[in-house]
Amino acid sequence: MSAERAPLAYVYDRCASRSKRHLDMRLIGCHTYADHKGWVLAGRWLDLGDAAVDCARPQLGELLAAMRATAPGREVLCLVHNWGRLAHDVQHRIAIQQRIAQAGGYSATTFDESDQRAREVLTGVRYA
Repeated sequence: MSAERAPLAYVYDRCASRSKRHLDMRLIGCHTYADHKGWVLAGRWLDLGDAAVDCARPQLGELLAAMRATAPGREVLCLVHNWGRLAHDVQHRIAIQQRIAQAGGYSATTFDESDQRAREVLTGVRYA
């Protein structure tokens, strides 16, 4: 698959702690996973400190805006290390996944989990 047609992976993470060691490991995992899948990295968005636990999540908002701008012509996804990177609370995580779907994408983890199929079923949108 050519780079122009490969899915764009928008990497997201959040980290409230001062130590960035685990964050760095998760980001390396996301980059390695995207490379393995043949996805093109669109960039990475990180909410740090208080922004990582706040509901507003400014960097997530920036990611969604970038995704929304690209989605009409290309497959886009939000890649996280695991679902906890979106939110530990299931209801909050689902709300974020809905925001990702509304931006035209789907979410996936480095553990081969994805809500792509559910998005296709619910919206009728399939990627070519």
